[in-house]
Amino acid sequence: MEKKVMQTYLYDFYGELLTEHQRMIYEDFVLNDLSLSEIAQEEGISRQGVHDLVKRCDKLLENYEGKMHLLERFLNTKEKITKIRTLAQNYQNKNEAIVMAEIAAISSELLEEL
Repeated sequence: MEKKVMQTYLYDFYGELLTEHQRMIYEDFVLNDLSLSEIAQEEGISRQGVHDLVKRCDKLLENYEGKMHLLERFLNTKEKITKIRTLAQNYQNKNEAIVMAEIAAISSELLEEL
């Protein structure tokens, strides 16, 4: 997965666990696509300071994911729901009983994960 997309997902799930200052800087870098220099000038700190803070936030967010696996579960669930949708949309091209069995199996997996 592309790094910016991963950063955005991690921020969506765990951003509230960062301090307000960390959130502001990280949002500017990841969500608002500002450069390190632009953020440094805006915040009155060095470019290196912004770089270090973004790296520290990346590590914190990745550690949260490593412990809680919320993003992993979300992406896994999203993939399964997409598969169910694809099966439902294309069921005319296949044996209906087979498609329904696949949908039931995926649904069971989802329910077990909850």
